[in-house]
Amino acid sequence: MSNLRSIEVNIETNSAWVQSGAILGEVYHAIWEKSKVHGFPAGVCPTVAVGGHFSGGGYGNMMRKFGLSVDHIVDAQIVDANGDLLDRKSMGEGLFWAIRGGGGASFGIVISYKIELVEVPETVTVFQVESNPDEGLADFVYRWQFVAPTTSNDLFMRTTRLEQGSNGTASFQVSIQALYLGKADDVVSLLSKDFPELGLKRQDCTEMSWIESVLWYASLNYRSSPKVLLDRKVVRSPNDTNSAKRKSDFVVNPVSREGLGDILKRVAGQLQFSMAFSPHGGEMSEIPASSSPFPHRAGNLYKIEYVGNWNEAGEKAERAVMTQLRRMYSFMAPLVSKNPRRAYVNYRDLDIGKMSHGKGYRSYEEGKVYGMKYFHGNFDRLVKVKTEVDPANFFRDEQSIPTLPMKL
Repeated sequence: MSNLRSIEVNIETNSAWVQSGAILGEVYHAIWEKSKVHGFPAGVCPTVAVGGHFSGGGYGNMMRKFGLSVDHIVDAQIVDANGDLLDRKSMGEGLFWAIRGGGGASFGIVISYKIELVEVPETVTVFQVESNPDEGLADFVYRWQFVAPTTSNDLFMRTTRLEQGSNGTASFQVSIQALYLGKADDVVSLLSKDFPELGLKRQDCTEMSWIESVLWYASLNYRSSPKVLLDRKVVRSPNDTNSAKRKSDFVVNPVSREGLGDILKRVAGQLQFSMAFSPHGGEMSEIPASSSPFPHRAGNLYKIEYVGNWNEAGEKAERAVMTQLRRMYSFMAPLVSKNPRRAYVNYRDLDIGKMSHGKGYRSYEEGKVYGMKYFHGNFDRLVKVKTEVDPANFFRDEQSIPTLPMKL
């Protein structure tokens, strides 16, 4: 799909046609070339491709203000199992609904999407603040989980755990990385009331344009030319890892101070493992769970991303990291969503269920195991669409949407 990377931006209609092989950095750059006050609510990793990102929902740092990427898709082109090229009108609203967050490669090959652009201010503010390792980290994160999902919709504050080497030793810290769609003085004033424990000061903040914030979030030099976003290898640095595993959870009730303390103790010292908390609330709570296949809307405080990376070749290194991840995931079970325990489809996780080859990737019961976790109440609707548009199950993989049994 990487050769299908055309992007056509039309500022007069606040829209763009984006082919699935384009990467997010190319999309952001194309918008910036046309307008300095338009953007798009998608992910912070510029080399992630549009097709995969959109097909799973399109999570990003402006979602509290504008929702997900899929909430701004107004048309699409897809090749179905019959080889026909369809647009929104010819594919029908059922299939159009399914491809906006129902996971990739279950319904056809999406060639391109038409997206609605959003207006962004001329000046935005970013900051990254680390907690004091000598003070109560559990108290710090406990307070964050009440503020981050309820504060101004213009503010997105992501929390991560950091291990930073200092004089040959590792210091355990929690970092908050934030984007505010406005000026620095305003966010300092806001958080002095909402989150005084953060201790945010004006000198912690940097004002910049929205496109510069894209570079900043990608750990690139925000003062450099946005053309760097066109380099598909831009984020491959010597510090990047060769192998990775991700798992996910959603938190619906605040975790206690004691629970957070136990989490932090378990994470401390595990240099190849970390966690990141991304807040919901804002517009995410206003959009109905049934509006797209992505169901994790109102009632979810934040998403947890479990991150495991390793460079060493061989099963030993992989097994060590995977063991850490799975043990932590098991420990977290009482603290996160239940019945079903939910997961984010773009962090594909075969641990939570998969199709068996012997059944031809067609078992509804097997698909329901992981499908309910990814899509909750939207799963059966996805199955119905799948059965209608691809009854022979041509498009399939270990975690694709299954077809209904023939008797149904």
